[in-house]
Amino acid sequence: MPSVLPDGEPMPEDGALPRHALADAGQRPLGFYLHVPYCATRCGYCDFNTYTASELRGSGGALASRDNYADTVAEEIRLARKVLGDDPRPVETVFVGGGTPTLLPAADLGRMLAAIRDEFGLAPGAEVTTEANPESVDPRYLAELRAAGFNRVSFGMQSARQHVLKVLDRTHTPGRPEACVAEARAAGFDHVNLDLIYGTPGESDDDWRASLDAAIAAGPDHVSAYALIVEEGTQLARRIRRGEVPMTDDDVHADRYLIAEERLSAAGFSWYEVSNWATTEAGRCRHNELYWRGADWWGAGPGAHSHVGGVRWWNVKHPGAYAQALAEGRSPGAGREVLGDEDRRVERILLELRLVDGCPLSLLKPAGLAAAEKALADGLLQREPYEAGRAVLTLRGRLLADAVVRDLVD
Repeated sequence: MPSVLPDGEPMPEDGALPRHALADAGQRPLGFYLHVPYCATRCGYCDFNTYTASELRGSGGALASRDNYADTVAEEIRLARKVLGDDPRPVETVFVGGGTPTLLPAADLGRMLAAIRDEFGLAPGAEVTTEANPESVDPRYLAELRAAGFNRVSFGMQSARQHVLKVLDRTHTPGRPEACVAEARAAGFDHVNLDLIYGTPGESDDDWRASLDAAIAAGPDHVSAYALIVEEGTQLARRIRRGEVPMTDDDVHADRYLIAEERLSAAGFSWYEVSNWATTEAGRCRHNELYWRGADWWGAGPGAHSHVGGVRWWNVKHPGAYAQALAEGRSPGAGREVLGDEDRRVERILLELRLVDGCPLSLLKPAGLAAAEKALADGLLQREPYEAGRAVLTLRGRLLADAVVRDLVD
């Protein structure tokens, strides 16, 4: 969850949505995102809405504590049931992110999932994911998660090189994420992801190849690889500004992306979103696809964002303020925006173009169609899908995805 909330109109105290938001809801899948804002330490590059114990001390008191956090989130899930009324949809995906969700006892994560199951029901074959820090789980913990109903786990690996992890202020030891994959498989998890970051200051091409090779050898069925973004206000940004570590440029990011595509494709992974690869269609992250395709999701937790039927809202950031609102019977929503037709058109292009099947050309206006013709001529879009009415990025187009999108939304 980003640490800076957008502007917007006030959220009703009861969290009520405009009537149109639930029109035709049955035609859209429904998911839940549960945000756990606690971390043992703060990584130098992190700009998410997370808090260490020292940051919370004296700030929010018992309400900000993680000891009763699962009960607080369950209260928001019950609020969601009231707001969505007689919406009959069972939940198709649940994603627990953070922060470090696995700082909570496995039983707490299980209780939050049980609240969703009790209030909404889970669809047959529902995908239930949690993120995990490699050092915060062991075989027993993973077995408890699996017994609670989780069937997918995503481990933050970032790199296989110690000096790269040190720059990122990651505390796990090289080799531990790979061991976690084996432990998760032994616990019965159907799907396992490893998250990687490329472009860390001081990382070489060989370092990146070693990280990819280690991730592939561990045997996950999904790998996410993200270019490092240096966010203002982070410790890493301050270190770069002081000249302690170098800044990585866009050309290096492009080279690393090509290395990732080469290594992952050779190992049987296929891209289905610009930064995500899976070995099978079943291995794709269905929850993230729900975001990219503009479906409905309720985000519970401090700073969590939600979207239902063209209405987007976000919760207050601080765990204490979040818990206080729910304790007083109020929505923890800090603000919302109602998306118009043009907003939704632009968002569809922005998000769907990142996917392997692209976006319909019918979404484009005349200027965007002209830009698409130029992108096709420049080798940024694939010809066969284009002739069938879809804009689909080539490998080179994926390297320039942000620029292509900017042109197509005109």
